[in-house]
Amino acid sequence: MRSFIAVCFALALLSVTPARAGLFDDLLGGLSGKSPSAPVDLSLEKIISGLKEALEVGTGNAVNLLSNPGGYFKDEAVKILLPEKIRNMTDMLRQVGFNKPVDEFVLSMNSAAEKAADKAGPIFVDAIKQMTFEDAKKILDGGDTAATDYLKEKTSGKISDAFRPIIKSSMTEVGVTSAYQTLVDKFNAIPFMQAGSFDLEPYVTQKAMDGIFLKVGEEEKKIRANPQARVTDLLQEVFKK
Repeated sequence: MRSFIAVCFALALLSVTPARAGLFDDLLGGLSGKSPSAPVDLSLEKIISGLKEALEVGTGNAVNLLSNPGGYFKDEAVKILLPEKIRNMTDMLRQVGFNKPVDEFVLSMNSAAEKAADKAGPIFVDAIKQMTFEDAKKILDGGDTAATDYLKEKTSGKISDAFRPIIKSSMTEVGVTSAYQTLVDKFNAIPFMQAGSFDLEPYVTQKAMDGIFLKVGEEEKKIRANPQARVTDLLQEVFKK
């Protein structure tokens, strides 16, 4: 029971930096009986609530960023680039002057991802609500993106299932399929050239998911390290220095 309480209280120091390592050690030592002067002033419920709220803020920020127009396309860290398997085709098309249709194809893939991004929000919230004390302990023991890793483990399958139909319909709506077909037609019109087949839907879906989790990880790091990223009273109290 004593070690269980120690784990829960230690969550208050989820954002610990090297400068706070002493306080972190003192707290754990105090709860184990080695340092009776250690400060303990937050309830278990408040600490767990703070952790969950941090995740809700981080995932919400990530989803909002990526679901806006240009959320993927204008961010080099998550921008969906041309698939490697068709790079030879698109390079050849650029060489013969078809830069515009290639660029339009790239834009259309990113636009499809932006339309799907907000579907991740409710899935993240559900996973956060279901977090157990054992999950919280793993996050505490993990690195700077331990919470993101937890969410990736718990939600990847559901997000993929949610994204696929949206990506599929969005690809038609924003013209991914037609843009790709335009590239294929132009490539096939070049003498002695023949484009192979490529399934775009799973590619765009996976890249959209990769972008979501990358941004969630960035938001987690901000909340751990930057007091200005703790935008609620509860976060400021639980993660205060």
